[in-house]
Amino acid sequence: MGLRAHFFLPHTSDIAGLNAASSKHRPGQSHEPGQANEHSDIGHVIGASDMHTLVERTIGPLGYELVDIEYGQRSTLRVFIDSPAGIRLEDCEAVSRQLSHVFTVEDIDYDRLEVSSPGLDRPLRHPRDFERFASSRITLRLRQAFQGRRNFEGILTVEEGGRFGLELVAPEAAKSRGAPGARAGSAKAKRPAAKPAATEPESIRKLVFSLDEVERARLVPIVKF
Repeated sequence: MGLRAHFFLPHTSDIAGLNAASSKHRPGQSHEPGQANEHSDIGHVIGASDMHTLVERTIGPLGYELVDIEYGQRSTLRVFIDSPAGIRLEDCEAVSRQLSHVFTVEDIDYDRLEVSSPGLDRPLRHPRDFERFASSRITLRLRQAFQGRRNFEGILTVEEGGRFGLELVAPEAAKSRGAPGARAGSAKAKRPAAKPAATEPESIRKLVFSLDEVERARLVPIVKF
């Protein structure tokens, strides 16, 4: 399934009307400059797992899928959403309004909410992501090196037993064959050099993996004009 690139919003864009903000900063809570994301006020109020559950429960009935949540400095909450039809500005605005209402009811403490699409380099995290984007080109980074490498790129496939594959296409170096020419210093006319041999066909290898072996995976951005 291809991406509707012309509908996607920039991954880190700041569009007017897209972000919903709340100034519900609680007394006694403070922000330290340069404080790590995992120590933000949001993390103190609700855990990452609970936040994912809350957001998924909120946007799922609206027809949207939660791709990721990021916690920025100064209590910024970034929510990345997707849907089979792609994401438009109106979708981000609708989700932003709904989440703002739910966070108020649930008394979630944050200063700024940003909702956007995951972009053309969408991360793949769940089995449903790998199944949906089968036959797409992706980049993959393994947790442990395989044959001396951790980073791979290729075509995603679905394998048996809940595993996935990556078809790696690596063209081999061209091999040329030179005809024996005249010896150096010879006065004899040189024979025409033989034409280089044709490039060997591309060798296709498949890397089969399970999701617990993956550190991160993303779609390769392909823009069609």
